Amino acid sequence: MQYPIFIHKDKNSAYGVIVPDLPGCFSAGDTIDEAIMNAHEAIECHIEGLLLDNEPIPLKKAIDEHLEDPDFVGGVLAIVEIDISKLSGKTTRINISLPERFLRQIDEYTQYHGGNRSGFLVDAAMNFMATHEKEKHI
Repeated sequence: MQYPIFIHKDKNSAYGVIVPDLPGCFSAGDTIDEAIMNAHEAIECHIEGLLLDNEPIPLKKAIDEHLEDPDFVGGVLAIVEIDISKLSGKTTRINISLPERFLRQIDEYTQYHGGNRSGFLVDAAMNFMATHEKEKHI
């Protein structure tokens, strides 16, 4: 899953990082590279906490929406790739059946956008559950 991050720097400070799609998720670094690396860790920890607390992961907004946000003027918008399928404990191999054409489309999508089948399917399932949270009967 790709998360946009907003990197900003005030005079005499480190680079600050805001993760607009994960309220309360912040990070920093002395360099932009360090800020991005630390943001990756902060996002993983934040999502891990949400999963452990059985909280939904907020839906991501389109990057265009963030570009139009006046709070993100004067900084840099970057993207951090997070493999959510590797978070929150042990992974379990499952056997599922998908139409071959659909599987090929997933593979083409992940090849173009980065990631893998497992990450894509976890991302899709989490987005579906987040958009249908009100219907939750678990």
